[in-house]
Amino acid sequence: MKINNPLPPAVPVEQGPSAPLTRAPAEGAPKAAPGLVASQGAKVELSSTAASLRTSAAPAELDAAKVERIAQSIAEGRFKVNAEVIADKLIANAQELLGKVQR
Repeated sequence: MKINNPLPPAVPVEQGPSAPLTRAPAEGAPKAAPGLVASQGAKVELSSTAASLRTSAAPAELDAAKVERIAQSIAEGRFKVNAEVIADKLIANAQELLGKVQR
């Protein structure tokens, strides 16, 4: 069982339309050529891979009670590490990640 996502998204993604960025021209900057129209903004479409990364970056539910029970067991020295279970889950996790990359 994964407790949490250890890697936060690199850049927060906002959904919905955003206002175009506008800046005042720098002092001494050349004027735009007559007859040219400034762009109103660029349209960006995300690939299916980018969209799936956005949804997979959403935080998973956290069972706080279970985390507290495990922390208490560790503190009391009652927590037993089952190396076979850990190895199986590491392999399953690696296979899951490799499967996403190969698609």
